[in-house]
Amino acid sequence: MSDRRVKLGLAGEHIAEEYLIAEGYEILHRRYRAARKEIDLIARLGRTIVFVEVKTDTSGSFGPPELWVTPRKQQAVIRAARAYLASHPAAGNDYRFDVIGVTLSGGQPQIQHIPGAYTVGN
Repeated sequence: MSDRRVKLGLAGEHIAEEYLIAEGYEILHRRYRAARKEIDLIARLGRTIVFVEVKTDTSGSFGPPELWVTPRKQQAVIRAARAYLASHPAAGNDYRFDVIGVTLSGGQPQIQHIPGAYTVGN
């Protein structure tokens, strides 16, 4: 992955993190690695653990970034989330998978948050 894409991804994750904090979420982990996979953000909202995949774009040429999370990527995040839950039993059983799309073009970043974007059964 190019240095530019890494920087873009990190910028999007930071924007998503700030957005979640402003919405009342507590950030538990950033770029959490488990099962040889990575979860961009792990947050808590009330009693719910939220596993967040962040996608960032500047052009919009490939459609909205929040729609880029493929079934393969979903399965990778689910595997990492299972590992997280197994190693953090106090987290409980209330969790969900969110996707946040960040578009950086022009002025303010555009943020699209999809709570419960997919489930373990998908």
